[in-house]
Amino acid sequence: MIVVLKPKTSEKEIKQVTDKIKKFGLTPHISRGVERTIIGAVGDERLMNQNQVLAMPYVEKVMPILKPYKLVSREFRKENTIVDVRGVKIGGKKVVVMAGPCSVESRVQLMTTAKAVKVAGATILRGGAYKPRTSPYAFQGMEEEGLKLLAEARKATGLPIITEVMSELDVDIVGDYTDIFQIGARNMQNFKLLKRVGKTKIPVLLKRGLSATLMELLMSAEYVMAEGNHNVILCERGIRTFCDHTRNTLDLNIVPVLKKLTHLPVIVDPSHGTGKADLVNPMSRAGIACGADGLIIEVHPNPVEAVSDGDQSLLPKDFAKLMKDIKPIAQAVGRTI
Repeated sequence: MIVVLKPKTSEKEIKQVTDKIKKFGLTPHISRGVERTIIGAVGDERLMNQNQVLAMPYVEKVMPILKPYKLVSREFRKENTIVDVRGVKIGGKKVVVMAGPCSVESRVQLMTTAKAVKVAGATILRGGAYKPRTSPYAFQGMEEEGLKLLAEARKATGLPIITEVMSELDVDIVGDYTDIFQIGARNMQNFKLLKRVGKTKIPVLLKRGLSATLMELLMSAEYVMAEGNHNVILCERGIRTFCDHTRNTLDLNIVPVLKKLTHLPVIVDPSHGTGKADLVNPMSRAGIACGADGLIIEVHPNPVEAVSDGDQSLLPKDFAKLMKDIKPIAQAVGRTI
């Protein structure tokens, strides 16, 4: 249920409405738009006496949200949400590019990559400190030492960092270092983890699961937002199909559909979406052309020796070329890089 307030409603009046919603046993979520404020009432809507809420003089109307996802929907918020990460705005006119190694391997490797992607135009540094791997014998990440190196790279370059959190038990330690929590595809429906990051104020990048439908992705985002954290970014990173010419099938169809149904920013991961370095550039251009708000790309100074995902990692020089190649595409669709 959403409660639409009249224009110029004061903060005191907004609080009176939220207090009324709480009395009915529902949780209020405030969305401040350009012209008016909307309050989402989340919970068992049957408990709310709509007539009592409508009787309040600053309430314009009360409307049900018909979709199963509430806070994520365009009904709850008409304007695009812009997630601000240390001054980098995700979801606005500028296409944001996150870049860096799949795994943090060493100080030299990370610093070399961080400085290179910064010079090329990336605005956020990615890097994995905790790594979910298919094989239990594969490199699992440097953990807290990797987080410390990411923080060092942030200080050296000024780039905010994004790194993956794999368990609700690690949220506190990862949260001490990162600027964005990345929820990987394997954890998209780890509901305890989603609730835990939802209780923080740190932005969350939510990757689509390996076989997840659009509805499942949006409901996972709803888990985060229902806990109070509305700084959510959706990510298309490829899904598993019968095709074997790429690592995954990068479903760019979902980007404009998401932009229609939700107010949240949407970014594309062409590295995991294809698994092939030579396809990252063309699929980055395609992602921007279809409306993505950003890209997340893997870059490594020596992909042949990378401990993970070397096949899909770009050399710094190839990343610099990609940044030049995507500029005219962004301009053609009214965006900037």
